[in-house]
Amino acid sequence: MNEDQILENLDEEIPESSSDLVVVSEILPDKLIVIPVAPRPVFPHLMIPLTLSGQYFVEAVKSAYEREDRMFGVVLVKNEDEKDFLKSELYHVGTVMKIYKYLQVSESVIQVFAQGLERFEYVRTLKQTPLMLWEVKYHYDPLLKPDEHLRAYLMSVMTSVKELLKTNQLIQEQVKLALAQMSYDKPGAIVDLVATILSAEPEKLQDMLETFDIHERIEKLLILLREELEVARLQEKIQQEIEEKISKQQKEFFLREQLKVIKRELGLEKDDKQQEIERFESRIKELKLTDEASIVIRDELTKMNMMDSSSPEYHVTRNYLNELTSLPWGIYTNDNQDIREARKVLDHDHYGLQDVKERILEFIGTVIKKGTVSGSIICLVGPPGVGKTSVGRSIAGAMNRKFFRFSVGGMRDEAEIKGHRRTYIGAMPGKMIQCLKRTGSANPVIMLDEIDKIGMSYQGDPASALLEVLDPEQNKDFLDHYLDVRFDLSKVLFITTANQLDTIPGPLLDRMEIISLSGYIRQEKVEIAKRYLVPKQMEYHGLTHSDLVISDKALEKIIEDYAREAGVRGLENQIKKIMRKVTLDIVERKKGAVRVTLQNLEHYLGKAVFSPETLYERIIPGVTLGLAWTAMGGATLYIEASALKSEGGGFKQTGQLGNVMRESTEIAYSYVQSFLEKNTNDEVASFFKKHFVHLHVPAGATPKDGPSAGITMALALYSLATGVPIRPGLAMTGELTLTGKVLPIGGVREKTIAARRVGVFDLIFPKENKKDFEELPAYVRKGINARFVDYFEEVLKIAFDNIDKK
Repeated sequence: MNEDQILENLDEEIPESSSDLVVVSEILPDKLIVIPVAPRPVFPHLMIPLTLSGQYFVEAVKSAYEREDRMFGVVLVKNEDEKDFLKSELYHVGTVMKIYKYLQVSESVIQVFAQGLERFEYVRTLKQTPLMLWEVKYHYDPLLKPDEHLRAYLMSVMTSVKELLKTNQLIQEQVKLALAQMSYDKPGAIVDLVATILSAEPEKLQDMLETFDIHERIEKLLILLREELEVARLQEKIQQEIEEKISKQQKEFFLREQLKVIKRELGLEKDDKQQEIERFESRIKELKLTDEASIVIRDELTKMNMMDSSSPEYHVTRNYLNELTSLPWGIYTNDNQDIREARKVLDHDHYGLQDVKERILEFIGTVIKKGTVSGSIICLVGPPGVGKTSVGRSIAGAMNRKFFRFSVGGMRDEAEIKGHRRTYIGAMPGKMIQCLKRTGSANPVIMLDEIDKIGMSYQGDPASALLEVLDPEQNKDFLDHYLDVRFDLSKVLFITTANQLDTIPGPLLDRMEIISLSGYIRQEKVEIAKRYLVPKQMEYHGLTHSDLVISDKALEKIIEDYAREAGVRGLENQIKKIMRKVTLDIVERKKGAVRVTLQNLEHYLGKAVFSPETLYERIIPGVTLGLAWTAMGGATLYIEASALKSEGGGFKQTGQLGNVMRESTEIAYSYVQSFLEKNTNDEVASFFKKHFVHLHVPAGATPKDGPSAGITMALALYSLATGVPIRPGLAMTGELTLTGKVLPIGGVREKTIAARRVGVFDLIFPKENKKDFEELPAYVRKGINARFVDYFEEVLKIAFDNIDKK
């Protein structure tokens, strides 16, 4: 129930004038039930409605109403108790009220209509519970007529109130009506009425209530009125500025709209919607649309023409048409038909990689002869920094096609590939359609980088979505969820890159043609640094050949001791480091030409990062050198075996070995034990029964796995048992079975390069890998003495100069 309804219900009981409410002779009680109020004090001489919530207030109002005088006191809360409002600290001056009617809205809510009579001051507390009862004394305003001095004060108050009313239309009528009933004979009533309409802080209003002297009270009121007027004028100024801005904007809007209508009537301009439609139609004329796309675009244009431009659906349709007409329907770049030019581009961009470039040229030759890519997908596999991305860019350059690259590493949402449905807010096409839009060609070269690191989540499997994209039989009718119109991707050449093939899903790998980039040998890295890396970084750092020269020996030292990886990214980082130090020297110390040599290389790069891989000055029994393949390229690793006398034997392995490699150690242990029992004397044959054997692969912090160290571990165990060290400068790789058969392994090129890198040239490979070794470029095989074995006995003949078979 609102205040108006309360007033209507009380009409019958409210006296017609304030003079009838309280007679002068009425005696005010010296004991009052007290009700705390917030956030403003209540002033005397006013008839006001109060809405009170809480069981205490309901009981207090009812008790006061049952008294003969129907009076209670209201006091402003000074410091509110957040936990219990009734325990709050109260001011000591309040207003005595007389109840005329109350209405209980609910069990804990009561509405009261009462009149403020006089100020009272706290004397003492008579009762705290169940109802607060105070003994009070009253401060009456004098009934004398005001003198000229007081009258002047009152006139100043009235003038200020009139100014205030001009700025606040809401309280104008009610204040005018109340003031009309007042006279200068009651200055206290006038002051209290004016104080009620102020929006000052509660503390200042309470101070007014506690000011008993009428002259002092009027002075405080004038100060508050002045502050109120300043605030009101500032609000009016702010409001006026806002209205002026709005009026100006509205005026400009109406003028622009009128100008548009005039221009449209004169044929000088068309509306925005018509311009959009004409823009789409002009695009369509330049495209060779499929029948399906043409029907969809025409239908959307018709729908757009019938829509209001302010409709939300209009913007959805406009964006959809914009995507459809921005695609290169039937727009193709002309492929390079000169294979010599293609070879020239590849040779210019890359040094070495002859086998890779031959494979690429074979592919380009097929494209030139047939006139289409034949749906082939190239997968460039190799360790980081070998140039997979730059090879893809060179393929695009050699074929004279547009190139676009994006990474799918970590991608978890299949909508990234196939787009979002238009039912979603902010929907957009997938990456494939965006690539075509960016390149402006329907036959670009698109590189999908890091395809071995693609993810999967509850939002879908991007690898499965790529199956349609990379399948030549399906991508000619590729359907993006956003476009919902088929687009031919069969003319697109897709190139993917990966560091390893193990994590690529089988069905996806099956659609690709694998080209391996194994890494570079030292001579290749030196040439790459001289031809590409050094000039590139010199230009980037603002240096010229007169400022810096790096000798070939220094480059070789950097490659051997600071950047011993398969690719050249680490080498480039070391060259950057040299460039930065040289630049600082030139700028800070005004140095002239700088020459980096073997002697001063350590000054620029610090101590060598890598030490020679020869852990042993002499090979001891139980130690062998193996060849391994990692995602970073080829590597060499030592296998160590030692024995401790122990009846009953035993065997353990360390070096953070994976499950497959751990099984290989057990196979090697079982095979060597069996082999020794059959082919040696009793003392050697019983070695494993009398010794606890410990097999370790150094670099224990590096995880290792794979079966290709089988013969290396078996040879280490054989050497330990016989006490004979193997021939120095020998490295090997091959999987071993329980019967001694040596099975083929992968990564022949990477392992060969790793052996060359550490200066080991006598290698043992499985017999079935002979063809892989012979396919290696001549410069990789040069100087390598490769032996090919079929059984472990052949390994023993190579590893030991003289084997005493007893």
